[in-house]
Amino acid sequence: MARLGFIGLGNIGGAIARNLLEDAHELIVHDADRERVEDLVEAGAQAAIDAADVARHSEISFLSLPTPDVVDAVAANWLEGAAAGSVLVDLSTGSPARARALGERVRAAGCELLDCPLTGGAPGAQMRILMFMVGGDVAVYERVRPVLEKIGRASFHLGDQGKGMAGKLVNSAVAFSATWASIEALALGSKAGIDLRTLVDMLRTGGAGNFYLDRMVDGIGNRGAPTQFALGLAAKDAALMLELGRETGVPTPVLAQIEQVLVSAIGAGLGDADWSDLPALMERQANLRLELPPADDGKA
Repeated sequence: MARLGFIGLGNIGGAIARNLLEDAHELIVHDADRERVEDLVEAGAQAAIDAADVARHSEISFLSLPTPDVVDAVAANWLEGAAAGSVLVDLSTGSPARARALGERVRAAGCELLDCPLTGGAPGAQMRILMFMVGGDVAVYERVRPVLEKIGRASFHLGDQGKGMAGKLVNSAVAFSATWASIEALALGSKAGIDLRTLVDMLRTGGAGNFYLDRMVDGIGNRGAPTQFALGLAAKDAALMLELGRETGVPTPVLAQIEQVLVSAIGAGLGDADWSDLPALMERQANLRLELPPADDGKA
């Protein structure tokens, strides 16, 4: 068992931290929200004063934070307490360029960084079915992989520093685009007078299915779920996709439109709402209600 640290105990980070405790790791935690820390202390963790304190008591420290700016600030504090050879694993979604820059600063201090964003969200964290996309030195990845294997279902080492962040943005680009394209198409069919359940079955059978239509669409009418992945954070991720497109010289017109959709959601007061509330934006724009009738024959 390892001496681990965890900084950022939100929906995803808090669930992962609990799993690390269940796996009998020695765990020290920190979060700006003291109540979150106290919940983990009750479960067996030790509380840290700050990120530097986490570093002083950890071989491997994990970050799960909302933005690259926050990651940089917390990592700077972490380095104040980190011993040579310590590993910082950034589970946040960020910029490949900034991951490379942070990696240089961490290595200059004699430590190591893995950019290790994940997919699966809070439910995946709770059920240990996360997937990790990793960038950094392969030997450092092999050191951390036994921990990742216990809290997720898969991990992919995609290359050197920044490649993990790039992989996460590519994955999100497909997911975001498929979701909104599906919502648009379903609204179009609904406005044309087609029963939504029949339309979904037709699309699945006709070969136009995707992860949203195949796995997520049955919740299209749900509203007000507890926020696991806020639309405001999704907009931040979409902006990072466009940044990667500029960096690599790849045109991203579809992603530019997706970013504007998410900016519109924020403008409509949905920035703090969960990703599952995205259909509400289309309902407002198209003046309709997207609600899927139950399947009569067990199709879902």
